[in-house]
Amino acid sequence: MTRSRLAVLVPGGRGQVGSELRRIVSGWSGALVHAPGSGELDVTDAEAVADAVDSFAETARDSDLRPVVVNAAAYTAVDAAEEEPDRSAAINVAGAAALADACGRRGVPLLHISTDYVFPGDATRPYEPDDETGPRTSYGRTKLDGERAVLDSGARAWVVRTAWVYGAGGKNFVKTMARLESERDTLSVVDDQVGCPTWAADLAAGLLELAGRVAERKGPEQRVLHCVNGGQSSWFEFARAVFAELGADPERVRPCSSEEFPLPAPRPAYSVLSGRAWEASGLTPLRHWREALAAAFAADGDALRGR
Repeated sequence: MTRSRLAVLVPGGRGQVGSELRRIVSGWSGALVHAPGSGELDVTDAEAVADAVDSFAETARDSDLRPVVVNAAAYTAVDAAEEEPDRSAAINVAGAAALADACGRRGVPLLHISTDYVFPGDATRPYEPDDETGPRTSYGRTKLDGERAVLDSGARAWVVRTAWVYGAGGKNFVKTMARLESERDTLSVVDDQVGCPTWAADLAAGLLELAGRVAERKGPEQRVLHCVNGGQSSWFEFARAVFAELGADPERVRPCSSEEFPLPAPRPAYSVLSGRAWEASGLTPLRHWREALAAAFAADGDALRGR
């Protein structure tokens, strides 16, 4: 379908991915995007969610556009979720279920963003979408329960898992490294956790490609997919790459173990997600993470540097 025929509703539209979705679709002539933040649309309010989906579906169809909802709303404070499981569940489970119910009733397809934290993190090869889950954190458990609520809702819904997201908006690892580079002579970063650094702009582009497919009822049969930038990295390697993009000496970043930095919620030692099912579904694979990082600094360098 042409881009100009798509209408996209993005709950969580002020976050890293939601902001990129809004930015991209806003640049498409004739297309429509509404990306409310939590202050505009609280996904824990089922009535408000139903009203928002109903209104957006009517607006889209009155304009001869095909509506799709991309759920970017989530409770993502991994450590805080250990202390606030009810709040995390309200957003990640009940909120996701409310969106799925509203989309199902209106016949609007739903793309639901999920996470690598649904896996135990002890694999030795990239996780495929149908691999056994086993979250080890409150955050991961609520995200898995949210996936199940969406997939069991009866709506035309797809779950898209991603990982290690960074971008121009919000707080993220790249911005933290940029700040610490200006504050410290050296810093230590864990080298025993491996994953897939993913640029929010590339993820948003992938989600919109999928949105176009499902809006035309050409969506993939597989309802759980992984969308991450290619390759893999430890946080230590990722940090050194950020320093290189900043023009700083990567040797200032030193490796350390997770045991040296204990956190309330355990981080997965291995959370690499395989993109094979994404590509097999006819969707464009995302570029290698190192190429994406360079592109991110070229496009949003000031924001990533905190300027």
